Amino acid sequence: MKKTDGEPLRSSNKGEIHSTIMNILFFLTPKAEVAFIKEDMTLRQTMEKMENHRYTCVPMIRTDGTYLGTITEGDLLWAIKNQYIMNLKEAEKSPISEIRRKRDYVPANVNENMEGVFKLAMTQNFVPVVDDRNMFIGIVTRKDILQYCYQKFNQMEEKKQGENQGE
Repeated sequence: MKKTDGEPLRSSNKGEIHSTIMNILFFLTPKAEVAFIKEDMTLRQTMEKMENHRYTCVPMIRTDGTYLGTITEGDLLWAIKNQYIMNLKEAEKSPISEIRRKRDYVPANVNENMEGVFKLAMTQNFVPVVDDRNMFIGIVTRKDILQYCYQKFNQMEEKKQGENQGE
């Protein structure tokens, strides 16, 4: 089990106390393991990074490391269409910071409660995580949250089956 913040979690089942509420760090993929782009990169560099990692959306950070937003394949395609950037030479000259983004993923502070992170993950493929200075420190993926929930569900089902067999 990874880190917890120590606050008890009450279950709706018979008022029993399960374990402690998890900390966001339980799910964090650290910045060192995340494909992200910096605002001073070019359109071409961004396209190549997204293609190499096969991602459709990546976090964008400022040169000082603070979270800026997210850039998607759609943002890139619309920029190429609307700005008539049709060759790689032009893409090398186009700063990614000038590309209009449709929607930025909302970041969670590292101290955010997991309910808030889960709510964000319902509408975002990943949740960018920032510290108190808005420095990008990593992401929490929807996949990691779903895997955790699936494991917990299976554990509850196994426990339930064991209790039913003992009757």
